[in-house]
Amino acid sequence: MNARAGKPEQLEKPRGPFSRGFDVDRARRALARRCPSLARWMRRIGPIETGWHRPFDPVDALANSILYQQLSGKAAATIVGRVRERHCEGGRMSADRLRAASIDGLRACGVSFNKIAALKDLAEKAEAGVVPKAAQLRWLHDEELIERLTAVRGIGRWTVEMMLIFRLGRPDVLPIADLGVQKGVQRVLELDELPKAKAMPALCAHWAGHRTLASLYLWRAADSA
Repeated sequence: MNARAGKPEQLEKPRGPFSRGFDVDRARRALARRCPSLARWMRRIGPIETGWHRPFDPVDALANSILYQQLSGKAAATIVGRVRERHCEGGRMSADRLRAASIDGLRACGVSFNKIAALKDLAEKAEAGVVPKAAQLRWLHDEELIERLTAVRGIGRWTVEMMLIFRLGRPDVLPIADLGVQKGVQRVLELDELPKAKAMPALCAHWAGHRTLASLYLWRAADSA
């Protein structure tokens, strides 16, 4: 408590710029020191490739995520390809192109009405500045990005966490609601039952600071025979 004001102290939010990616070798060594169980799995799985320095457009990445929701990879890839080809001249799904695309045209590509509404809202939020441009991402910390992007219809916390992990390479992201990560925790920590989302922060607290790399290994541990 703040003694003079009588109010709880507010923790200062981290400030950018935030780099894309992190020192994977340093993170791996830190995780290995803290958790012998995870260390064994990291040795078994080996190095993990990343693509953090590839350029990307936030609107295009989020539109891609929306179109992939609740579909098999093959079906979603077909729909994304149609939208790019017919409404984006074979290029990225930008805000202006999504706004200009007709409902009938998107439906002809196989996009559901709910996803069309989400794409239109994404375009509006991008033009209003809610969705940051690529150059602005490095100045926004993780929770601020989650808060802003989940304002878009059809975008939840998990979707933004995937962007933070796979596109931006933020070092300490743990998607606690992800089934694969939960299964990975169960296997790595040798738990009798699948952990619930609310138990995940405590179970994974000893990986703090490097939970993105831990998550990448947890997914692979979950998929390992």
